[in-house]
Amino acid sequence: MESSSKGLLGQVTQFWNLLDDLAESNPESYEKFIEQQLKEGKQLCAAPEPQLCLQTRILKPKEKILFINLCQWKRIPAPQSTTYPVPLRVGTPEDISETSDVYTVIDVAYNPDVLQAAEKDQVKKDQLIRMAMKCIEEQFQFTLSRSYSITKFRIKGSIQRMKQNLMGRQADPTDLREKMRKELTLEEISSTVSNPDHFQLLLPKGEVSSKARCLIEEISSTETQVEMKEPAYELKTVADQNDKPLEIEIKVELPGINSVSLCDLSVSEDDLLIEVSEKYRLHLNLPEFVDTKMTTAKFIKEKATLIVTMPLV
Repeated sequence: MESSSKGLLGQVTQFWNLLDDLAESNPESYEKFIEQQLKEGKQLCAAPEPQLCLQTRILKPKEKILFINLCQWKRIPAPQSTTYPVPLRVGTPEDISETSDVYTVIDVAYNPDVLQAAEKDQVKKDQLIRMAMKCIEEQFQFTLSRSYSITKFRIKGSIQRMKQNLMGRQADPTDLREKMRKELTLEEISSTVSNPDHFQLLLPKGEVSSKARCLIEEISSTETQVEMKEPAYELKTVADQNDKPLEIEIKVELPGINSVSLCDLSVSEDDLLIEVSEKYRLHLNLPEFVDTKMTTAKFIKEKATLIVTMPLV
């Protein structure tokens, strides 16, 4: 132990001597080196920041609402290229109660460059979201709904809670390949997991859907899927007095459903997906592009009917 300590001390002394020599012989290089070290140190100490929040549902082991906070964190390394695995970190699930509502929040962190690139590409953005959901399923043995929606708020819960959740985990993010088995590539993500002990999803090049604006993408599973019925529905386009189309309204009949909390709704510019408590499933291509931010939904309990109103863009 003593010889090991002396050896380490000798290396440190040698390092400082080299820095002293550099400062004397090349002050400009010395200054750049110190600035770079300070910059890298600042990045490692930086806290994660919220990027966007997703809402989906945990179907098993116990059904409940799930919010996923996607965060950017400089401590998470960026992939060397689009063909390299994408590191991410998944926080611990936290159950939160608000009045009569109980839901789960999970924080997921990516490198900022990864998320910023995905903001410009809807397909990549959807892939990152699917990656995070698959990681959560694998790590916590959850079964999640295949649909999701992006909320209007950037984070569920407090920022302080999110920081404590992610920063409290001291695992080296560069070791995520072995410790978490959660890397996937942006160009190579598949739709099946054949070996649960080695989690890596791959999508062959050229098979990425060109329909970038579609937010709903099915990922097949080796698990037995519950067969869901397509509910009765009515779709109509509402126009003004000059017959100019204003909005699309869909009424969906859901017999046996008495709470809107059981309804899982996802709307993109040109399609809609409704899943209800593993009983009903309705996927429709919309006749016109709609404004997802202005879309509203209400549930009429007496008639067990869900009404979705989607203004046209």
